[in-house]
Amino acid sequence: MIVLGIDYGDKRVGIAKSDSLMMLASGLDTIVRKNNSMKQLAETITDIITQYNVEKIVLGMPKNMDGTLGERADKTIEFADILAKYTDIDIIFWDERLSSKAAHRTMNELGIKTGYNKGKVDQIAACYILQGYLDSI
Repeated sequence: MIVLGIDYGDKRVGIAKSDSLMMLASGLDTIVRKNNSMKQLAETITDIITQYNVEKIVLGMPKNMDGTLGERADKTIEFADILAKYTDIDIIFWDERLSSKAAHRTMNELGIKTGYNKGKVDQIAACYILQGYLDSI
């Protein structure tokens, strides 16, 4: 089974996918959003779902540090509702707190400057989100 991990953002969306054994997450792509159309983004992700025979989606849920949901979470839920209209695949929300911070730390440890590689940060964050889910099962 292939699982897709998504780090949803207003400017960029990081995408990761699992291996067929659901043990490892690897970065797949970063979608740069040229406009703010959630519908267009859902169509693009639907194409990825078809291409890789994805059977489940793990969508990062941006919670506040105290565990509450804020404005970013509302946008993520709105996007999940739109994406659900394009596919019948289960969408699982996964706590993404500190995933971007971990992605920045990983890139710094590798000596990669994050300023010029913002898309990579989002892709690595999607890997952290997906890997967290995979490790839990």
